[in-house]
Amino acid sequence: MISFTLLVLVSLLGYVCAAAVKDIRPLVIWHGLGDTYASPGMVQFQSEVKKMHPGIFVHSIYIDEDAKKDQRAGFYGKVNDQLDLVAAQLASVPELSRGFDAIGFSQGGQFLRAYVERGNSPPIFNLITFGSQHMGISDLPLCSAYDLLCQIARRAARGGVYSEWAQENLIQAQYFRDPTQLALYTLASSFLADINNEVLPPLNKTYAANLASLSNLVLAMFAEDRTVVPKESAWFGSEAPPEEEDSTVYSAQKPFSEQETQAQDKAIIPMHRQPIYTEDWIGLRTLDERGAITLATCPGEHMQITGCWEDLVGKWIGWTFD
Repeated sequence: MISFTLLVLVSLLGYVCAAAVKDIRPLVIWHGLGDTYASPGMVQFQSEVKKMHPGIFVHSIYIDEDAKKDQRAGFYGKVNDQLDLVAAQLASVPELSRGFDAIGFSQGGQFLRAYVERGNSPPIFNLITFGSQHMGISDLPLCSAYDLLCQIARRAARGGVYSEWAQENLIQAQYFRDPTQLALYTLASSFLADINNEVLPPLNKTYAANLASLSNLVLAMFAEDRTVVPKESAWFGSEAPPEEEDSTVYSAQKPFSEQETQAQDKAIIPMHRQPIYTEDWIGLRTLDERGAITLATCPGEHMQITGCWEDLVGKWIGWTFD
C-alpha cells in the first residue's frame, strides 16, 4: 500500500513538473540588419536558450522564408508593411496565443517595440533589446568591404535620406534621425517619428498605453558600439541639436545616473531628459516609475553579445505564465 501511494505521488510530481516546464512563456526573437531568421548565429542562439530554459518554445521572426530574401528585407522594404506582416505571422502561431517574451537584436529591437505600441496582440510581457536604435541613428553604419548589399543601400540612403523614395524603400532611412534637421525628420519620417510620437499633435495615446503594458523593458547598450551612431540610442539617448550642444550634458539626477557614461564626441541628451520621457509620449516614464525599465551595458562592439546575453536571458526569459 505504501509503495503504491509512493508511486502515485511520484507520478503526480512528474506531471506537475512537466506541466510547469510546458507552461514556460514562449520566446520570440527578431534578428538585426544583415542577418536572417535562420542564420547559424540565430540557430545557435535559439539552441543555447533552449538549454538554459528546457521546454521553451522559440520563434524566429522572418519577412521571407527564403533566407536570402529575408536578409535583403533588412535593407530594403517598408517597415510599416513588414510590421503588419509580422503581426499576422505572430498571431498565426498557436504556441504564442497567450503571449510571449521577446528579444530584438539591433533594428529588430525597435521593430518589436513598434509591434507593442501598435497592437501587441498576442502580447509581449518582457522585452529585451540589444543595441537597438530607439532614438534613431544620426549616421549610417559603415559596411564591410565585401558586403555589396549594405554598400548599395548606404549610398542610396545618403543620397536623400528623407526623400519619399528612401522613406518607402530603404529600411535604415526610416529610422534616421538627423539632429540638424529635426523639423524635416518629424514631417518626412515614415516610421520612427511615428512610433516615438514625435509627429505633430495630437499624440497617439494608444502607443503609450501599450508600451506601458509591458512587464519589463530591458535596454542593452554596447559600450564600444561604433555601428549605431550614437550608441546611446539603445537607451533612448540622442545627439543634441546644434543649438543645444554647449549646454547638454549627462545629468547626475536619478534614476539613470549610475549607468550613464559621458558622451565622448558629441553632446548626448539622455533618456530621462528627452521630451519622449519627461512628457511620457510613449509610456517610458510610466514604466520607469513602476521600476520596469532596466538599463544594461554589454562590453565590446555592436552585437558582441557573448558573455553579456546569458545573464539577461537567464533573468528575464523563461518565466512561466501567472
